[in-house]
Amino acid sequence: MPRTTASLVCYKNSLAELKPLLLSLMEDPSISKWLLVDNGAAENPEHGSHLRELTQQYGGIYIAPRKNIGFGSGHNAALKALGGIPSDFHLMLNPDIVFDRNVLPSLIAIMDARPGAGLIMPRVLYPDNTTQYLCKLLPTPLDFALRRFAPGILRQFARHRMDRYELRGMDSAQRAEVPFLSGCFMFTRRTALESIGGFDERYFLYMEDVDLCRRFAITSELLYWPTVSIAHRHERGSHKNMKLMLTHVRSAILYFNKWGWIFDAARSKTNRAALARLTRPH
Repeated sequence: MPRTTASLVCYKNSLAELKPLLLSLMEDPSISKWLLVDNGAAENPEHGSHLRELTQQYGGIYIAPRKNIGFGSGHNAALKALGGIPSDFHLMLNPDIVFDRNVLPSLIAIMDARPGAGLIMPRVLYPDNTTQYLCKLLPTPLDFALRRFAPGILRQFARHRMDRYELRGMDSAQRAEVPFLSGCFMFTRRTALESIGGFDERYFLYMEDVDLCRRFAITSELLYWPTVSIAHRHERGSHKNMKLMLTHVRSAILYFNKWGWIFDAARSKTNRAALARLTRPH
């Protein structure tokens, strides 16, 4: 019996780049229903009409907000729209993801075996099969500034700190409980997701996944599980587009205003515990 619902949020994504993911969703027997939120439909109704047809062709539900409501709000809208469809788990993913049929059954088995787990992310690979470092510590303002704005020479000087933040010393084949898992592919226990109210909608784009992980971690385990993997193009749009960069900065300000800038005792405690676990001999 299918036990999972799923959602993806799109904004001006081409039909060609979406088809591989829609095929993954359509062919996965673990998914009972999936939904696409088209945040770009109001700006391009003709493209929205084609995307609606494609979504329905691949067996999904299509919804189009009256304006671009952002990433987290889009997934919240999807979860609300799927409210009448029962499921044990809910998958939230980016449009640039592709995964095989073995991924979700493996993650479901982990969730069944670990009732305290609320969120799992598999190993995430670039299209060339190299690993993406998407398990991280909770960020400090300095971590954010160095990763986003540091010139090359300063970035090299701060390489040790960046490697520590991105947990590059962790064996990518090692199962681990980590503080922050990327929002590109979030496999969640639906009751846990609903109990924390989904995403904080004050974040339009960026940092909403860090915030969600922090709220998940209050009551649930966050697990990295590399026995299965997915492919992710990972465009890093805010590093190429000034508008997205400013959106990223605004979200970072919202995040640090909420959780703490210099003084964040929970961040320090969580990061210390994670580093202790990940450096402990196995």
